[in-house]
Amino acid sequence: RAALDRATVLLSMTKGGKRIDSVWGSGGGQQPVKHLVKEIDMLLKEYLLSGDVLEAERCLQELEVPHFHHELVYEAIVLVLESTGDKTFKMILDLFKTLWRSSVITVDQMRRGYERVYCEIPDINLDVPHSYSVLERFVEECFQAGIISKPLRDLCPSR
Repeated sequence: RAALDRATVLLSMTKGGKRIDSVWGSGGGQQPVKHLVKEIDMLLKEYLLSGDVLEAERCLQELEVPHFHHELVYEAIVLVLESTGDKTFKMILDLFKTLWRSSVITVDQMRRGYERVYCEIPDINLDVPHSYSVLERFVEECFQAGIISKPLRDLCPSR
């Protein structure tokens, strides 16, 4: 009963409900995972074409799945590893900076996305032979930008 009373108070606050929605999501979690993965993939491809960071941020928030933002981190890093040249590298770094500064992606979601890449880098390296060196460079840039912590940077696998 106490928990329900507390939740009622939080939801009735002017900005409290909005804050709770941004933490837990209020409907996006009902969507199938395959659909969410496809939406995130389209969001990233559209961002790479347009370069509109604010539009990408808006689209990510509209998905209403803050518990699934690690998927965007994972997919974005894989795009960096698979790309040639520095354009994708710089654009994803800018996207991460924006999403980090605006707190759209939390520390936990950022960490989970990186850890997924770290676990799968041996398989990724089979298809993309230079992926270890690109990952090390990207991780270092993210650390320098304050996006990831030193312990997370230090977990980055190297050849």
